[in-house]
Amino acid sequence: MCTPSHFEIAYAINPWMDLDTPVDVERARLQWEVLRNTYLSLGHRVDLIDPLPGQPDMVFAANGGLVIGGRAYGARFRFAERSAEGGAYAAWLTTHGYRVTEPTRTNEGEGDFLALGAMILAGTGFRTSLDAHIEAADALDRPVVSLELVDPRFYHLDVAIAVLDDGNGETPADIAYYPGAFSPHSRRTLRDLFPDAILCSEDDALVLGLNAVSDGHHVVLPSAATGLAEAVRRRGYTPVPVDLSEFMKSGGSVKCCTMELHR
Repeated sequence: MCTPSHFEIAYAINPWMDLDTPVDVERARLQWEVLRNTYLSLGHRVDLIDPLPGQPDMVFAANGGLVIGGRAYGARFRFAERSAEGGAYAAWLTTHGYRVTEPTRTNEGEGDFLALGAMILAGTGFRTSLDAHIEAADALDRPVVSLELVDPRFYHLDVAIAVLDDGNGETPADIAYYPGAFSPHSRRTLRDLFPDAILCSEDDALVLGLNAVSDGHHVVLPSAATGLAEAVRRRGYTPVPVDLSEFMKSGGSVKCCTMELHR
């Protein structure tokens, strides 16, 4: 995770951002601390990266790369406003012992790559190129399933799909997703791969309910996504709601603030 020391709405690069809607800086800091302490209370380790001045979106650590095992595929951001983040996250990962493949194709890390035990789900359409899907498969030696995003409100895969259980490559993975975010072909792909997936309502998707982090037992998700919370509870998980409303102003929530270091 990255502290929100410089978090603000300094530009508008997605439909959620509005330069006339300022961030309550102190409230954002408190919300971020609650999220960090939530992970700690669930028994997880949280590593921190130092934020760079002038990089207000660096708090969205998920976008900094994709890590599986001892390898990482670095990020190469579409917009110049975020370009410095890629090198900062790659340097942190290298320092901490990960073998980082420097990307040559545009991609935004776990924003558009969701790791399952047997495959990687990869989004394209707004931020990450199809060529990056091929590059990620080579870098991490794991098959990639490409999914096309068509609704600009769901500009990253991690606001359209939540991984509830990655399957560890042995049991079937479990996901929740919002069908309206995807092209007809990608909806068919998701139905074929995950016939028992939870289908998220538009109302819950629009409060970024799918921007969640699960350890296979607990699902940390935005508190406003009450319908999705009840659905995951019925599925056997324990929902852990948190309020990250200040980060929604920039189009992010729980998952965006969290880079998962997959084993």
